[in-house]
Amino acid sequence: MQIGPYQLNSKLALAPMAGVTDLPFRQLCRSFGAELAAGEMLTSNVKLWNSKKSQARFSHAAEPEPRIVQIVGGDPVMMAEAARMNVDMGAQIIDINMGCPAKKVCNKAAGSALMRDEVLVAEILQSVVTAVTVPVTLKIRTGWDEQHRNGVAIARIAQDCGIQALAVHGRTRSCMFNGDAEYETIRAIKQAIKIPVLANGDIDSPQKAQQVLEATGADGVMIGRAAQGQPWIFRDIATYIATGKLLQPPDTAEVRAIMRAHLRSLYMFHGEDVGVRIARKHIGWYAAGCPQQDVFRRVVMRAETPETQLAAVEAYFDELADAA
Repeated sequence: MQIGPYQLNSKLALAPMAGVTDLPFRQLCRSFGAELAAGEMLTSNVKLWNSKKSQARFSHAAEPEPRIVQIVGGDPVMMAEAARMNVDMGAQIIDINMGCPAKKVCNKAAGSALMRDEVLVAEILQSVVTAVTVPVTLKIRTGWDEQHRNGVAIARIAQDCGIQALAVHGRTRSCMFNGDAEYETIRAIKQAIKIPVLANGDIDSPQKAQQVLEATGADGVMIGRAAQGQPWIFRDIATYIATGKLLQPPDTAEVRAIMRAHLRSLYMFHGEDVGVRIARKHIGWYAAGCPQQDVFRRVVMRAETPETQLAAVEAYFDELADAA
């Protein structure tokens, strides 16, 4: 799979997720084999870029190539300007979000709401593609609702406008994240266009990743929620696709080391106060399914400094080691 000048070594991508795919998490998932990892969605309204949240999303320090920035908005001129400015700041691929189902995004005629207006879709895509010299990619859903599942039409528009890769979540906007993802539309999209297609939605295991690749004919898979608390899922999927073998889950010592390094990178990147708050949800995801997870979470949620938070994590894993 190739996107512009970037020859990709695997079929795996990390889905951009608001509040999750910051630089530390992207670096972590890349270390386990995610070949693509877009940053958190960034508004195309440059007037809002002075917030601390937006500023944190501009950082590409020590990030592996290709560095991807995802932008969202409904105005072609603003989207083009946002793309140009991000390229000037180091973005190597611009990804356009037309898949976010959140009301606060759709109410502004952006995200997946744009799929209702194919003329505007074309205007935005053409505007962004002509504004920058780097590859432009697109994330969509299968349509607005079951009566308006126009993913194939949007995919053809994207290809005609010069979009160089397409990620498709196997739900309509009206589905949000409910029910099961469907892959028939993704297969139809892949058959209708020549650019690379990434399948997204409910891919939570190596076996499911292989099944989706076979069912859709997609060039790769994009993993979102399943990577939360288990960034090694990319390693597991890559191994299974290459060899057909399932890796054993990481042992307690490896999970402990991964968590420790991840938390420290969060503190360093976000600062201690913000880093501690962001770390809480990641710790909760790592602890899912572990013994006494509820008690552990309550202790972690009370921690207000990196020192106390790390101490709680270390004490928890010491107890697991003693019980083994």
